[in-house]
Amino acid sequence: MSQPATQPDSAFLLGIAAGGVVGSLSRYAVQLALPHTAGSFPWSTLVVNLTGAVAMGLLVAFLVARPGAHRLARPVVGVGVLGGWTTFSAFAVDTVTLLETGHGGAAAAYVLSSFLGSVLAVTLGSIVGQRIWRIAS
Repeated sequence: MSQPATQPDSAFLLGIAAGGVVGSLSRYAVQLALPHTAGSFPWSTLVVNLTGAVAMGLLVAFLVARPGAHRLARPVVGVGVLGGWTTFSAFAVDTVTLLETGHGGAAAAYVLSSFLGSVLAVTLGSIVGQRIWRIAS
């Protein structure tokens, strides 16, 4: 039987919120730096999602290597910063927009590069993180 969920404290909630602000504003900056119009390839969304996947792999490797890490590391960085940084909803809208504007090939390439790229990116981040934190310990 699972343990009942505990109520998060204010540091937990504020940490996630602050991390979300950092991640979201950073993602917006990338969107400004790499703008795209309807029907053009959404490089900004692909960049944030792939780099977010690498960062998630690094975070997981860190947390596994450091079981005594601060209790807010995972929620602030994983849920807050990386949750604000990455964006599935923009990925979905970009894909539909590519399809609606007659760019089916680009939509397929985008979906494939996003999904496969993200899985590979998490794997890469995890492998690199395991090596970094094994050396550092």
